[in-house]
Amino acid sequence: MICENENKLNPKFESIKINGRCSLQGRIKISGAKNSALVLLAASLLTKDNVYLKNVPDLSDIRKMKNILKSIGVKIDDKDREKILINSGNLHFGNIAHNLVNEIRASFFCIGPLLSKLGQASLALPGGCNIGERRIEEHLKGLQQLGATIEEKDGFVNARINNNKKRLKGTHIRLGCPSVGATETLIMAAVLAEGKTIISNAAREPEIQDLCEMLNKMGAKITKAGTSEVCIEGVNYLNGCSHEVIPDRIEAGTFLIAAAATLSCITISPVIPSHLNSLLQKLKESGSDISIKDDAISIKTETIKGVNIETAPFPGFPTDLQAPFTALMLKATGKSIIKETIFENRMNHIDLLNKMGASIKLENNIATVSGVKKLSGRNLKGSDLRSTAAIVIAALTADNSSLIEGLEHLDRGYEDFEFKLKKLGANIKRDLTENIADTSHKQNFFTSDAQNFYAA
Repeated sequence: MICENENKLNPKFESIKINGRCSLQGRIKISGAKNSALVLLAASLLTKDNVYLKNVPDLSDIRKMKNILKSIGVKIDDKDREKILINSGNLHFGNIAHNLVNEIRASFFCIGPLLSKLGQASLALPGGCNIGERRIEEHLKGLQQLGATIEEKDGFVNARINNNKKRLKGTHIRLGCPSVGATETLIMAAVLAEGKTIISNAAREPEIQDLCEMLNKMGAKITKAGTSEVCIEGVNYLNGCSHEVIPDRIEAGTFLIAAAATLSCITISPVIPSHLNSLLQKLKESGSDISIKDDAISIKTETIKGVNIETAPFPGFPTDLQAPFTALMLKATGKSIIKETIFENRMNHIDLLNKMGASIKLENNIATVSGVKKLSGRNLKGSDLRSTAAIVIAALTADNSSLIEGLEHLDRGYEDFEFKLKKLGANIKRDLTENIADTSHKQNFFTSDAQNFYAA
């Protein structure tokens, strides 16, 4: 395990310098899935017994989620990076404050387990990357159908079970859209409800299947996970268990795209290849050779052809890989059309890539990319997790060096990202920020906020 990131100070005041025209080679280990680990941490609230989670990535979002759980009485022993212990035996009611949740949307996953275990829950409205509206109406509507009383007041969602049994009641819920978060929230709420719950138009993402697998280990009765209609037969209690988080398909996809963009040959493992089918198909269409052996995927790329993608819920092309794939298409022969259908503000990388010399026209969340012969390194700042990954990939292919800020976003979803790239041969280094990433003029990095940070 690479652990150089233990020396990081504060990613808001750091940057990574990348010398372009990189060639990558070798094999790297893919970390556990962030989007799975976050919901599994919340699911551990559903039992008083010990829950052991393996393969939990060391990410800023994971650390924030742990702090949220600790604030409501959960004991977490994470001295062993390979297996962490969670015990919710002393779980108590309390408002989960704005300062703990305003940067992490996954905090809202706690509402279902807290409601089921304590009969009430109060959570600040969630935050996260600014990539568009990610409404919680589907979550709240479903909880109301299960028998909860919901009130939104002063930036908090207050939920309560008012019946004498203090127990939710199973019902048939049809989601207005296949929301991953709503599906996961309602599954966790329904496992301890009285009777049977059916969730129609449910999301089918692998992370939902991972959640259901762990809950079934704990004694839940969930069937049809991974289909559009999930069935949950409520039980009276859940036991502890030991569970290993699935590999992160988005991290895996990002490294495959980085290898393709740099005309390289790498192997990634462990992965679950079926989780990456839509991406692998597009990589093959664009000219990459892909080979799969057990839980490893190897990629070799010599040419890049323009292909079109349109994001869609699983098993379609993942929205989380749209920005990195756009960076790949910059060096393709011909044109490609990139259509984002999930989040309305998930094209923040387009202006940044154009500053590097890309030729991208954007209209109504549809990007038309004309391949260019070269990109120029620039000083840039990513505005969200996946846009930052995209400009890192572009910087790897550029003719000269780039200085990339926005690492507080990158560290939310990629464990040891730059060190894994360095292991593959990239000329990349994290350091204190030399200046604010602004291509029009230079500024002194040490603003009052930064000065206060280092004086503390």
